[in-house]
Amino acid sequence: MAVFDDGIAATELPSGSVVETDVLVVGSGPSGAAMALALSSYGVPNIMVTKYRWTANTPRAHITNQRAMEFFRDMGVEDEVKMLATPHELIGDTVFCSSIAGEEFGRLLTWGTSPERHADYVSASPTLNCDMPQNLLEPILVRNATMRGTQSRFSTEYLSHEQDAEGVTTAVQDRLTGARYLIRSKYLIGADGARSKVAADIELPYEGEMDIAGSMNITFRADLEALVGHRPSVLYWVVQPGADVGGIGAGLVRMVRTWDEWLIVWGYDIDQPAPDVDEESAKEVVFQLLGTRDFAVEITGTSLWGNNEMFATHLQSGRVFCVGDAIHRHPPSNGLGSNTSVQDSYNLAWKLAAVLRGQAGEALLESYSAERAPVARQIVTRANRSSREYGGFFEALGVTAAQDEAQMIAAIEERKLDTPTGRARRAALQQAIELKNYEFNAHGVELGQFYESSAVVSEPGGRPAPARDPELYYQPSTVPGSPLPHAWLGDNEHKWSTLDLAPSTRFTIFTGISGQPWAAAAAAVAAELGIELGAVVVGPGREVEDLYFDWARLREIEEDGVLLVRPDKIIAWRSAGMVDDPAAALTAALRAVLSR
Repeated sequence: MAVFDDGIAATELPSGSVVETDVLVVGSGPSGAAMALALSSYGVPNIMVTKYRWTANTPRAHITNQRAMEFFRDMGVEDEVKMLATPHELIGDTVFCSSIAGEEFGRLLTWGTSPERHADYVSASPTLNCDMPQNLLEPILVRNATMRGTQSRFSTEYLSHEQDAEGVTTAVQDRLTGARYLIRSKYLIGADGARSKVAADIELPYEGEMDIAGSMNITFRADLEALVGHRPSVLYWVVQPGADVGGIGAGLVRMVRTWDEWLIVWGYDIDQPAPDVDEESAKEVVFQLLGTRDFAVEITGTSLWGNNEMFATHLQSGRVFCVGDAIHRHPPSNGLGSNTSVQDSYNLAWKLAAVLRGQAGEALLESYSAERAPVARQIVTRANRSSREYGGFFEALGVTAAQDEAQMIAAIEERKLDTPTGRARRAALQQAIELKNYEFNAHGVELGQFYESSAVVSEPGGRPAPARDPELYYQPSTVPGSPLPHAWLGDNEHKWSTLDLAPSTRFTIFTGISGQPWAAAAAAVAAELGIELGAVVVGPGREVEDLYFDWARLREIEEDGVLLVRPDKIIAWRSAGMVDDPAAALTAALRAVLSR
């Protein structure tokens, strides 16, 4: 029936027996499962295949930022995630130390938990960040996607594909029986990880390199509450003679579950043969970083991985798209991996749904690369810069200039001395730790994506000038291309976020009492274009009121103006005030955004 470029011939199937769907998703990780969940929530038939027998078997990604939590909230799974996650208030005391039981070099309140930063995080979103290990997150996404309609097929490997003007024919193989068969879809999504075969098959263009350093994960169980309960955190960075973690630069003890499941990251020279770590040698590494043998330790697994610095500069080819680690490959610094992967799918899923329903032109899909490729570049650059910034920490301790272990210990001890060198070390150490705000409190990097594409009616001047450091601080705005700012609206019985009032199943407009002609026009515009378009009128006596007057400060338009919000909660267009023909203006904006 089909022979593919790699020479694999798909098994001949009887006429009409090819499996058909609208969208085929390859991979069930955060990006693939998020894509399947969104598509099924929108009523789009889809199949998700993965060559693995089940979801992630190790904790992997874990920091879950507010943008990802907003997606889970929109999809109706936020409560399930929060039920299993370590909450915001227990993830903040990032510790720099000689060992878990040893001396501290300093702490940094992270992920917005400090009094100085907490208000930024609370005011930015209706939901807070948390720590959700990937092996607990994936089953939630896969289960809900499958319950809503996704056909999930495990132990099913992607082999190759061919695309034509009408769709994509993909060859897959059942890894249990060896049987090969075809799946015919209108679109194919490659969510198959950092070594994506789908991305390779469509020859996506990349910048950067893979495997620039090597790291080893050791997962273990040990009840360490006595050592960490008073300084709750997910990360304990250990600097000691012999601690060398490739591209990260320090031994890391990471909390998986409070306070008895842990993961250690330890480095190795990636240019040498990969280490063979048995249970006893793994325990020795654990005891070395703990700084004590007073706790029972159970090794639960080891794995190797490479630190990467690579991103795709274009994310699609015809009817085939890639999301997640397939397009941005980087170390875990800043906790950007799974979060960005989820957001890739959030961006693309509604566009696929709109095109499949005939509500948008095919050109809408080209906006995916225009919007998400710059994000891929940004987060890969930021994550690797954060990794390299540990060099300043080592220099402050004096370990980089040490010739041997004895000199390293002596240099570390110098920070305690009442000498000019000791004073300089203390100042340098404080500065080095404060620099790590760019990894652990980078709120602007986490939330501040800004889109310029055909799916946004941009304004002259583009992105607003930042009032504060744009990496550290998120600046809400309604300039088209910005995420919809969060504010609490409601009445004397209810309270909703602006984000809750703009669900991803529709476009939404926001206006005030003086702008009611916009709301009156919305129904007619929706009928003309065949789309879902909700109208939110904010003001006293209306269904939603500006409870704290925050919306008046955030909207950046007059009360009789209007904001048009896309299904992924991005401001698509705005009018500062009323116009002569609201329906015509709204129709023109939607036609532009939808490539009609």
